[in-house]
Formats: sequence, structure tokens, C-alpha cells
Amino acid sequence: MNTGNHKPSDQIKQEDSLKTMVEAYYRLNIKVFQKNSTKEDIDAIFELFTDDFEYNHPKYGGLYTRDVLYRGYVNNQKNGGYDGSVKDVRVENMIIGLNCVAVSRRYITGNARGETEEGELQMTLFEFRDGKISRIMEYW
Repeated sequence: MNTGNHKPSDQIKQEDSLKTMVEAYYRLNIKVFQKNSTKEDIDAIFELFTDDFEYNHPKYGGLYTRDVLYRGYVNNQKNGGYDGSVKDVRVENMIIGLNCVAVSRRYITGNARGETEEGELQMTLFEFRDGKISRIMEYW
């Protein structure tokens, strides 16, 4: 009888790997969001993605290919869009499934007075293939 408490070691390894990838994605994004970030910081994020990666954010423009999203990151960086106001990300919950992770999280922002504020709760779904992120779906 399965009590639900035992997971095969392969499943545990996959869950750890997916969780590590999501954590790396957020950590690298926080680095890019700082004033002194570099194009190499952006490149580090995109190393996590498959060649045919897609980013889907229906509320803000819909579907973006890897190349379009990359150009958006580079343009934001060149235009001063990454000003250091986003200080951190707080993951509230992470549900790991078969080759996917659903995340609820908040960005932590700061102001010139050094005060921080928690952003709204947002949901993101990550899909994985061949050890990389193949799709990100934003539901906020």
C-alpha cells in the first residue's frame, strides 16, 4: 500500500533539478534588474532556455520568441529600465509537476529612502525539456 510519503529517487532528483532551475532564473533576473548589470548577466539567463524557448504573457503583449525576449532585455538595459528598484523576489509557493513548476511569488522593490515594499502576488508556470526551460507562462 502506498501511503503517499515515498517518492522514487528519480522523481526527487527531477524535482530538485526543476526547483534549482527556477531559483537560478529568479536569482539571475534580480542581478539583471540592477543598475550595474551587464549583457553577460542577460546571457546567463538565456543559457537556461531551450533554443525554441517561448515566453507567454497575455496581459503584456502575448507570445515572445527567445530572440524577441532577448532583444527586449538588452533594450531595457540600454534604456535604463533596470534601475535597481527591484531588490529581490520572494517565492511564496512552488508546485512541482512532471516537467513543470507553478510558482506564486512577489517582487520586493526599494526606494531612494531605503524602504522596501512587497509587490502583488503573481503566478508563473515554467515548462522544461531536456534540462532547460522551454516555456514560461505568466498569469498576472
